[in-house]
Amino acid sequence: MSDVFLNNKFVGTVKKPEEFVDRIVSERRMGKLPITANVMFNQKTDEVRVEISGGRAVKPLIVVSDGKPLLTNKHLDQLEKNEITWTDLVKQGVIDYLDALEEENALIAFKEEELTPDHTHLEVSPLDIVGLTTALVPFGNFNHGVRLSQGSKNQKQAIGFYVANYFNRMDMDVNLLHYPQYPISSTLIHETLEYEKHPSGQNVVVAVMSYQGYNMEDAIVINKGSVDRGMGRSTYYRPVISEELRYSGGLIDEVSIPDKDVKGFRSENDYRLLEDDGIIYPEAAVKEGDVIIGKSSPPRFLSSLDEYNLTSSSRRESSMALKHGEKGIVDFVTITENSEGNKLIQVRLRDQRIPEIGDKFTSRHGQKGVISIIVPEEDIPFTASGTRPDIIFSPHGIPSRMTMAHMIELLASKTGALAGRRINATLFDSEKEVDLRKELLSLGFMENGTETMYNGITGERYKAKIYVGSMYYLKLKHMVANKVHSRARGPIQLLTRQPTEGRANEGGLRLGEMEKDTFVAHGTSLLLKERFDADKTIVPVCEDCGVIAVYDGRKEQSFCPICGENTEVSNIEISYAFKLILDELKALTVYPKLGLEGKY
Repeated sequence: MSDVFLNNKFVGTVKKPEEFVDRIVSERRMGKLPITANVMFNQKTDEVRVEISGGRAVKPLIVVSDGKPLLTNKHLDQLEKNEITWTDLVKQGVIDYLDALEEENALIAFKEEELTPDHTHLEVSPLDIVGLTTALVPFGNFNHGVRLSQGSKNQKQAIGFYVANYFNRMDMDVNLLHYPQYPISSTLIHETLEYEKHPSGQNVVVAVMSYQGYNMEDAIVINKGSVDRGMGRSTYYRPVISEELRYSGGLIDEVSIPDKDVKGFRSENDYRLLEDDGIIYPEAAVKEGDVIIGKSSPPRFLSSLDEYNLTSSSRRESSMALKHGEKGIVDFVTITENSEGNKLIQVRLRDQRIPEIGDKFTSRHGQKGVISIIVPEEDIPFTASGTRPDIIFSPHGIPSRMTMAHMIELLASKTGALAGRRINATLFDSEKEVDLRKELLSLGFMENGTETMYNGITGERYKAKIYVGSMYYLKLKHMVANKVHSRARGPIQLLTRQPTEGRANEGGLRLGEMEKDTFVAHGTSLLLKERFDADKTIVPVCEDCGVIAVYDGRKEQSFCPICGENTEVSNIEISYAFKLILDELKALTVYPKLGLEGKY
C-alpha cells in the first residue's frame, strides 16, 4: 500500500500507485481534471503526491508517446491557418503543464532529433529554458550561465525609448535615448516583442584592444567624434509636484510669489523665474536654489491667544525649489486638480545627458564598463579602410568571463552590417559561425574578424591584428550626473553635530575606519586630524574631579557642578560624539573621569 498526499496532507492509500498516477494523468489530458493538477510517485518513499495548490510555476511541454511527439504536422498547419489555438492543443492532451514535482518523473527531450522511446515529453522550444530578457541575449548558448543572467539584468537597466507617449506623462526619474536602434544580431524574441517599437541601444563599432592603459578593469574608451554625432545621448526627466493643501479652520496654502513679510522668505533672485501666478514658465533654465513653484502656508501651530491677536499671524514659506546639485530646463507645466479638489501643479524638468567620464555602458553579455576617457577622433586608432571604432573594449574582459557570444556578436553584426541584413542569433537556433565567417570573407574582410589597425597619434601600423566588429551597446541609467557628490560645509545632524548622510541632503563623505588606515599607512597625521574634526567642540573640564564643567554665560565663567566655583576649569577640544558617550555613561551611573595632562 502506498500513501497518497494531496497538497502535502495525507488523504489515504492506494494498492497500485503506478496505475493510480497514470489514471490521474490520462484524466487530466481528457479534461476531467484541472490542467495544473500534478502528480508524482516516489518509489524510494513509496508515496504518491498530488499537487493542485496555487502559486506553483508550471511549464508547458509536448507529450511524447513511443518516442514520437503527439504534436503532428497537421496540428502545425491548422495553427498556421488559425483553425485551432493553443487552448485546443491543451484540451486534446497534446500539451502537458508540468511543475517541479511531476518533472522529477519525466524525461524531457531538448530537440525532436534527440527523442527515444524512453522520453515522456519534448520542449515546445529550447528557448523555453530561459526567461524573457535572457532570450534577448544573442548567441546566448555560447555564454557562461552567470554572464547570461547578468546580461539579462543589464538590459533591464538600459535607457531606451520606454513609451511612445512620454511627452504627455509625468513619470518619476525616467530617461529617454535620443537615437535608439534595432540590433543587427537579433533573436526570435525581438520580433515577438516588436522590439523595434521600444529599442534600448545602438549599433556601434567596437575594437578589442587596449588603449594607453585607459581601459583597464572594465573601463571603456570612447570616441569623441561618436559622442558629438549623437551616440549615447539621452534626456533625463523629473517632475516637481506641489498642491494647495487645506488645513483645519478654513486655512489653505497659497500658490503665488511669497510676500517679503512671509517667514522664511528667500532672496529676490530665487523667485526671479516665477510668473505672476507663482509658477515658473516653460523652457526656463533652472539650477539649484531656484524656486519652481512659489507657495506660502499658514503658520504650523496656532495657539488660542493668536486668534485674538491684532497683528495677523505671518505665513511661512513652503515653495518648491531645486535641491543641491540639480539643474535642468522646465519642459512642461500643467495646472489641474487632484481627487480632493485641491489645486495641483506639476512641472516637468528635463536635462540633456551627453556621455561623460563615469557613465556606464554595457553589451548584452554582462560586459559592463564605465567610460574612462573620451578620446578626440583624430587620436583614435583606425583600420586600413579608414573605420574608427566608437568604443575600444578591453581584451582582458574576455578570457576569465568566457563570454564567447560577445566575440561572436562582433563578427556576426559586422557581417550583417556589410551584407545589409539582420542576423538570426536566437538561443540554440542561431546562424552558424562557420557560415558567418564564409560570408564575411566573401565581403572582402578577413574571416576571423580581425583587421590591420594604425595608431591614431603616430600613424604607425600595429604589429598585432585587432578584432573589430559591430555590436549592440546599451547605455545604462547609472549616470555620473546622478551620483556625483561633494561638499565642504553644510547641514549637520542635531544629535551628533556630524554632517548629514546622503547625496540628497547635502551630506558629507564619510571617512571610515578603513580610510583612516590608508592615511595612517601614508603617515599623513595632520590630514588625519583635519579629517576627523567634523564635530570638534570645545568643552570646559574640571581639573579636580574630571567631569565636564558648565559655562555660565552671564558671569562669563565656568564652574564645576560637583566641586563648585573654587576649582580650576580648562577648555579642551574633543569630538562631540565623545561628549555624547560620556553623557550616556553618566546616565548608566558610570563616572567617566577625564584626566588632563599638565599645560606647557
